[in-house]
Amino acid sequence: MSDLWQEMGPQLWPAFWLTIQLTFWSAIGALIWGVLLAGMKVSPVPVMRWFATTYVNVVRNTPLTLIILLCSVGLYQNLGLTLAQDNADFIANNNFRLAVLGFIAYTATFVAETLRAGFNTVPLGQAEAARSIGLNFTQTFSMVVLPQALRAVIAPMGSVLIALTKNTTIASMIGVGEAALLMKEELENFSDQILVIFAIFAVGFMIITLAEGALFGWAAKRWAVQR
Repeated sequence: MSDLWQEMGPQLWPAFWLTIQLTFWSAIGALIWGVLLAGMKVSPVPVMRWFATTYVNVVRNTPLTLIILLCSVGLYQNLGLTLAQDNADFIANNNFRLAVLGFIAYTATFVAETLRAGFNTVPLGQAEAARSIGLNFTQTFSMVVLPQALRAVIAPMGSVLIALTKNTTIASMIGVGEAALLMKEELENFSDQILVIFAIFAVGFMIITLAEGALFGWAAKRWAVQR
């Protein structure tokens, strides 16, 4: 046990910190792209509705593992797309950003569907009133519908974020040194202490996800839409 902790202990926080960074940047990107997709799904332009619906249906039903592999093998190795500067940390930084790109593409579909449910909570009369005073679709969407929909789906968005946090373990398959990759390495080095290693990492992920759940639960009560 002491040998395990001596080797794993110094690496534990950096690994979970990378997991937190993956979650944070992926969540920001997924929220932005998800809002755009949700807006396109309710847009009066048929082509935009078709694109958003097709994208959501295809990507949401594609295994996340394939999406992450596509970003690494397809975009980087085959097409030569690089998202980092060519320096000593190029591989680590590029893999990290490719993983974030994959998580954004995938998680945004769940954000869009969650927001679409939130749109149904906004009274139709408010959108009609906005149009009656001369607001166009973009103005009505951004100033009337979207703010109320976001407040209505804070708690479900918390569930999406928690799922994203757990999904970040897939980034280890392209060499991102987050918590899951460290766990795999320690399982190989200390195969006689599997249960201890699993317990340590389970507690680490539990702390992160419980904190996220508590934060979004508080936010949902704090900014709930009063009807």
